[in-house]
Amino acid sequence: MQYMLLIYTSPDAEPVYGTPEFQAMMQGFTDFNDRAQADGVLRGGEALQGIETATSLRLRGGKVETMDGPFAETREHLGGYYILELPDLDAALRYAALLPVAAWGTIEVRPLMSYNPANL
Repeated sequence: MQYMLLIYTSPDAEPVYGTPEFQAMMQGFTDFNDRAQADGVLRGGEALQGIETATSLRLRGGKVETMDGPFAETREHLGGYYILELPDLDAALRYAALLPVAAWGTIEVRPLMSYNPANL
């Protein structure tokens, strides 16, 4: 089963770039990447650019509407994600707890759906 770990954080709670706390956070991500890679469970993952670069789209009444920024109004922003191949939710939660952002943000863990007929 593949699980997506969605990383949410409030920008004002993040360590400031260039500080020792920021370096520790980045080392935490490096350590997570190294472990997930060594364990053979990492399938993908990336950081996202800031919400100021986001464009949201919706189709209403046959017309495309676009908006600058993310659709949801929230203090926490989606900052990145990982996709891991794991046996169950408990394993996914153990990996999620290893992410440094879990200390001040939120890690949403969701199983991916497979529309591959062989997996249905």
